[in-house]
Amino acid sequence: MKIVLLCKSDSLGGAAIVTYRLMDALCREGHDARMLVVDRRTDDPRVDLAGTPEHYRWAFYSERIKIFAANGLNRRDLFKVSTASHGVDVLAHPWLKSADVVCLNWINQGLLSLGELRRLAAMGKKLVWTMHDMWCFTGICHHAYDCRGYTGSCGRCPFVRLRHRNDLSHRIWQRKRDIYAEARIHFVAVSSWLAERARESLLLHRADVTVIPNALPVEQFAWQRIGDESKTVVAMGAARLDDPVKGFPLMIEAANIIADNAPDAAARIELVLFGNLRNPEVLNTLRLPHRWLGPVAPDRIHSIYQGADIVLSSSHFETSGATLAEGLAAGCMPVAFDHGGQGDIIDHLRTGYLAKHPDAADLADGILWAASHRADRESLHAIADERFGDRQVARRYVELFNSLK
Repeated sequence: MKIVLLCKSDSLGGAAIVTYRLMDALCREGHDARMLVVDRRTDDPRVDLAGTPEHYRWAFYSERIKIFAANGLNRRDLFKVSTASHGVDVLAHPWLKSADVVCLNWINQGLLSLGELRRLAAMGKKLVWTMHDMWCFTGICHHAYDCRGYTGSCGRCPFVRLRHRNDLSHRIWQRKRDIYAEARIHFVAVSSWLAERARESLLLHRADVTVIPNALPVEQFAWQRIGDESKTVVAMGAARLDDPVKGFPLMIEAANIIADNAPDAAARIELVLFGNLRNPEVLNTLRLPHRWLGPVAPDRIHSIYQGADIVLSSSHFETSGATLAEGLAAGCMPVAFDHGGQGDIIDHLRTGYLAKHPDAADLADGILWAASHRADRESLHAIADERFGDRQVARRYVELFNSLK
């Protein structure tokens, strides 16, 4: 089976990483899987550029300029939304022309326009769209946060300054509606939570939606603990730790609750943080012992988790919770808010702790609970393999591809 996966990048960003992992797993299952991207970072011959770099830059900046104008020349929410108004000529690539299945992934910011999507759907190929965020069923936003506009036809979007009933979000919503009415697309949600949001949306409430988690090479994560075992090490990482969606202030509040109210436990806990921070001085407000490693290469993440006991997420929303799944694969006990895809990873009080969102005190309780329950690391590793192992995920995709007419 010839499978082409479309994603903006092959390694930059969470969606890119998991899409590359899926391609690799599909190849190991004996299929001809390849990726088309506009931001190529690897030298893998199974990955190629869609369009030209010049066409991509034109598409990227043309879309952003229009969003900038609709936002009253304000940059604040410039990258929280996408319109797919411009893209490269994906359909001209020979890999796509010969593909049996085309699997869309994160196609925004200059890869695939809505017009190109309409033409792709008209080619009659098996078409699957893996949703890594909410964009497929909103007007323009990638995460709706507390907005429920997607259950209707959007409009009056909180992410644009020039908001009204027929604003940019409603107009793009109408374009998606018209395309979906004609196209035969099977949607995949990477978590049950995301599937539920899709089914309550006006755009996708009648669409075919299957839940398949992101592929994880669990065999690459050793579960045996390394390092100083006299400390309970709590690991938390993200591309950007203080991205507003990551809830970093809630993590700091939870850590300080432990420092102030449970000093004996606090003396045995150490936070290990990795990822970018725009304002590292914020760490001066942390009263628990901590180390910040800064940005780390992907091949270092395995050893960070192997030297930790708990993997923590304080995100306000998680469509899938990749860091939690990676920590679980390395034998760490995951702790997170129950506000997104975390529930597909954590069985509360059995394989981790799901705190009430956005209750920092409950998140602190979760850390203390996990610290007092030394995990059976090998069992957690096995659970991760059963649920998220890349070979199992690849087989589920192949079953889906074969079921499509």
